Amino acid sequence: MNPGKPQPIATAAPSTKLVAAAQVKPKDRHSMPVYTFGERNRVVRTTAYTCSEDDHIQYGSKNAIGTTLKYNNRVRSAAADWSFYPLGTVFKIKGLPYLYVVDDYGSALTGTGTIDIYKPSRDWMNTWGRRNVEIAVVQWGSLERSAEVLSKRTKFPHCRQMYVNIQRLRGASSSTAMR
Repeated sequence: MNPGKPQPIATAAPSTKLVAAAQVKPKDRHSMPVYTFGERNRVVRTTAYTCSEDDHIQYGSKNAIGTTLKYNNRVRSAAADWSFYPLGTVFKIKGLPYLYVVDDYGSALTGTGTIDIYKPSRDWMNTWGRRNVEIAVVQWGSLERSAEVLSKRTKFPHCRQMYVNIQRLRGASSSTAMR
């Protein structure tokens, strides 16, 4: 898909009911709410990334599991802390027609509920910028698969932190872990 010249991307505002409910939740380091896995509708801080950024150049257009980053009219890639959004989590952003799949991670995302949306160019990345959006989780990914991938990468601090958090989640009686 040739992305062409980026146009402004309009997203629908999060519902006032969801924003109000988020006010009483624990917060991550960006002052965004931390949700339990049972809560599928969320207000989330999003940023954007592209494979031509300095910290992604070595990986090219590959995601954390070695497949090609997705950007088409149906499905698009996203990166997140896998202890918040496990590998394979599928979600929609309110007001946009695409499905997003968490198939990547980034060190800056660790310990936060921020989701990084893949864009095919720096222009498209900059057009997205940073924004708080409402998402609906369509399907949860796998903590087991996330742990399996991360267990081989614990020499990297961000991978180790996600792995430890997943282990804590898997052993916790609560659906929210201390992150």
